[in-house]
Amino acid sequence: MSIRFDSERNIFMLETQKTRYAIQIVFDKFPVNLYYGPKTDEPVAEYDPSVYSFSPYYADTRLNYCPDLVRAEYVGFDSGDFRTSSLKVRNANGDSMVVLHYKGYRIFDGREEIPGLPYADADEDTQTLELQMLDPVTNLEVMMYYTIFPKEDVISRYVKLTNNSTSKLVIEKCMSLLHDFTSHNYDMISLYGQHAMERKYQRVPLHYGQQNVFSRRGASSHHYNPFIALCEQGKGPDEGIAVGFNFVYSGNFLDEVEVDQQGYTRVQIGLGQDNFSYLLDKGESFTSPEAVMTYSYEGISQMSRNFHAFTRNHILPEEVFETRPVVLNTWEACYFNINEDVLEKFAESAAASGIDMVVMDDGWFGERNNDTAGLGDWYENRNKFKNGLTPFVKRMKSHGIKFGIWIEPEMVNPNSELFRAHPEWCLQCKGRELMQSRSQLVLDMGNPKVIQYLKDVFDMTFSGVGIDYFKWDMNRHLCHVGSPILPPERQGEAGFRYMLGVYELFRWFKKKFPKAMIENCSGGGGRYDLGMMKYSTMIWTSDNTDPHDRIKIQYSSMLGYPAATMSCHVANHDNIIETPQALKYRYDVALGGPVGYEFHLPNASDKVKETVKKQVADYHEKYEDLILRGDYYTVFNPYECNYSAHYYANGDMSRIMLTFLQDNPEEPAIVTVPVARADVDAVYVDVETGVKYTGAQLREGVKVLTENTDMNSKIWLFEKV
Repeated sequence: MSIRFDSERNIFMLETQKTRYAIQIVFDKFPVNLYYGPKTDEPVAEYDPSVYSFSPYYADTRLNYCPDLVRAEYVGFDSGDFRTSSLKVRNANGDSMVVLHYKGYRIFDGREEIPGLPYADADEDTQTLELQMLDPVTNLEVMMYYTIFPKEDVISRYVKLTNNSTSKLVIEKCMSLLHDFTSHNYDMISLYGQHAMERKYQRVPLHYGQQNVFSRRGASSHHYNPFIALCEQGKGPDEGIAVGFNFVYSGNFLDEVEVDQQGYTRVQIGLGQDNFSYLLDKGESFTSPEAVMTYSYEGISQMSRNFHAFTRNHILPEEVFETRPVVLNTWEACYFNINEDVLEKFAESAAASGIDMVVMDDGWFGERNNDTAGLGDWYENRNKFKNGLTPFVKRMKSHGIKFGIWIEPEMVNPNSELFRAHPEWCLQCKGRELMQSRSQLVLDMGNPKVIQYLKDVFDMTFSGVGIDYFKWDMNRHLCHVGSPILPPERQGEAGFRYMLGVYELFRWFKKKFPKAMIENCSGGGGRYDLGMMKYSTMIWTSDNTDPHDRIKIQYSSMLGYPAATMSCHVANHDNIIETPQALKYRYDVALGGPVGYEFHLPNASDKVKETVKKQVADYHEKYEDLILRGDYYTVFNPYECNYSAHYYANGDMSRIMLTFLQDNPEEPAIVTVPVARADVDAVYVDVETGVKYTGAQLREGVKVLTENTDMNSKIWLFEKV
């Protein structure tokens, strides 16, 4: 597991635990991809040129190097490659052509920091390859970085651009990762959706031309997620090739997939060119966000497990608490109608039911009695909290619980003290009417004065209060993305600088309140991405808490992201749990990730409260460790049948948590649910019933009876005896 250079053949070899990635420098100028796949004893074949009519070539290479036909590592615009390009930079001559020549390399342990942006943490096995490239006409230096995370079979990619010329350059398109496949016989998996129905599973065959997913909304968005995968056609979840891609960034993005004249497939991940440009003055540098990829020859499931382990080990922040708290959130129960007495009832009910924390949602600050006022005025509403937050939080914690609070730092209501004082602090385009969404405008997070104001006001409001948990929301997308502080030639940077400001504020919160956990939210899962996961212990998966919709949302979220990130609540918009079966079903669905509650527990019956108490105890004692740290295996895809089934297991398969969820009513029938990775030589006991199974029997499958109801579910916990 290492990076090495064969100087005789000009080949770089990047190896992880199970995979190999090979790059050759041809004609001492051009990096080309030779191989990405499983490690074998077979030598990697060297570069073999292709020839097609109408493909340009250089005089010194003739037909032995046509940019339009090679498996490239990074491609400049108008460089003779007519496929989608990686980098487009307008120069002093007025054209945007980029041709990069190889100048050298560096291999080193660990990795470089990416200033201002989230990135994966290195460990003792991490190594990095730096390829040094130069455009000889513009003197644009491009450093291409490849960082390997061997145990997780993940490779990360990004670029650093430096203007070494005597004139200004304007970046017009910037991608972080390019990979060319020699086939197009793949299905593409992507996650699309909308608010309250995020990350819907889509699997379609590749076709000639382009098939892209993207965001122009200033956030990774509910509508498309940055995660995509290519997988072999006709293969099940545990077989065939699957290559996954993702982006460690939370703003606009572009995932490009293009099938070319040769039947090759090009995949690119990066910032793209919509809503983005960046002026590089003489001597200035720009570093792109990090993109990541993983290769599996054991199907989609192993690809997902690679990304799960990578995200847990290198992206997610360290756990703040020894045990992840089960929360009771007030939003669906109270909306804006909160005060000290109402909240104390929630604290009493939570404590009696074994719930660890009450989270006070929207409505606690400024003149915030509905969603038309108060955003930006981050001080407690003294009509609701007459003595301020400090004695109130102390009163809440006297019941033996932790306390969390909702914030939405990036937004402002026109009806607020902040907007009336500083209307110039909003994103806006000169001369244009400001457009509202949810009665909100967007603060210019690229403005240092805005960031300083937010730091000051949150410091004043929360210091010494004892907040254990922040729920950070973002409830509209960005339009009129202009910044009053930027000159005209830099307005294309406003969206990127916005995200830099957001990340700066997240880092400040982590430093200022190191013992507080952050849950990210954007109208639910509107920023469900690796950039947010770098600072957030978990993310509110969706505003949709209907268990049947959540089955599908949670299944597809797990394709690219681990369960540890997926905040899952037992909830009901009507604040009534109709029957014991309904409460059980909602809980069983919520056990797909870290469990919480969101209904009016103080008004619930004693029987419901006792049931919740047992659920919380079972979660902590039986399931939590497997959900947060176990390996995930899918059994049934709910987009393809009427059931969802999966299991979490620890590394030696000594503990297995199996879940079966029926989505819709059907006539009773027996369904077999196999546990294909059970230890075939072991004996397991069902912890609930005491029934014993051999590993071979579990592999064959346990039997479950479907029902003519939409609330049929079953959880098994198997332990080796």
